[in-house]
Amino acid sequence: MKQAGETMQAAVINRFGGPEELVVQEVPIPEIAPGEVLIRVEYASVGAWDPFEREGGYARMLGIETRFPYVLGSEGAGSIASVGEGVSRFKTDDHVYAPEFLNPKGGFYAEFAAVDAGYVSLTPEDLTAEQASVISGAGITALRGLADVLNLGRGESVAVFGASGGVGHVAVQLARQMGARVFAVASGRDGVALVKRLGIDCVIDGRRDKISSAIRSFGFGELDAALLTAGGEGAGEVVSCVRSGGRVVFPNGIHPEPQPRPDVRINGYNAEPGPDIIRRLGSFIESGAVKPHIDRVFPLDRAADAHRYLDLHHPGKIALRVIRPK
Repeated sequence: MKQAGETMQAAVINRFGGPEELVVQEVPIPEIAPGEVLIRVEYASVGAWDPFEREGGYARMLGIETRFPYVLGSEGAGSIASVGEGVSRFKTDDHVYAPEFLNPKGGFYAEFAAVDAGYVSLTPEDLTAEQASVISGAGITALRGLADVLNLGRGESVAVFGASGGVGHVAVQLARQMGARVFAVASGRDGVALVKRLGIDCVIDGRRDKISSAIRSFGFGELDAALLTAGGEGAGEVVSCVRSGGRVVFPNGIHPEPQPRPDVRINGYNAEPGPDIIRRLGSFIESGAVKPHIDRVFPLDRAADAHRYLDLHHPGKIALRVIRPK
């Protein structure tokens, strides 16, 4: 068990700013309270929302008093280093993964993270630590939108715009498992190839193909629903293809937001984690029906490069390797 006062390596920021503010330094290992576990982090996800946090966006928006050095990282995977009082579901060395957004004790860009045990799940045997580290945030965002906000029904037609992105490529898998007819708008030939490998046949390259024509050619007619994981002209074209009385949802933070349509319900939503949705997502993951694609893994000391890579075209997710190679 790690003792109070011990230190660990972490990628931190000492002030808000650009990717260059991310540096590796020694910081104290967080202490766990009752109901928490200490995770020995192996891999951490690099989320599309991390730069906004790095720049101080969430601190300003939510009025959070920030203490530096500040450790980013809202999800990761590894093994249990120690358990707090009252925790009986986990034991030392269990392989686990977890999300914890804006954790005041520090995020997953570190060798250890203290996390509420209610947010922690055992890693299935057929999921690697790399994969487990990136599944929670994208999975919760996708499932919250499809199931809780869109109320997607079996047999309904749904478009996923941004289908090869971090959230989108998980969303198409979930929508198919929910029994929906999925039309996917991916980005680039590599994005189309990824979505096809995931079992989605009705997929186009939003950079090259006409969305409305493709929807008709695949035999969809008008769409019942749409999940937009990105904004822009293409997202607007998807909205125009939704039937009167249909529904469109998007996670808050995409830009620009879709323009309103009086005959279509369009809702933004927050992808808040919680024990219930973590449990529901876990059932899909444990069945092997949903797996993430990782485009690239950076070592912890190249966290700044990982953030720069977020701005470049890439299918799927990005991760940080926190453990040091032996």
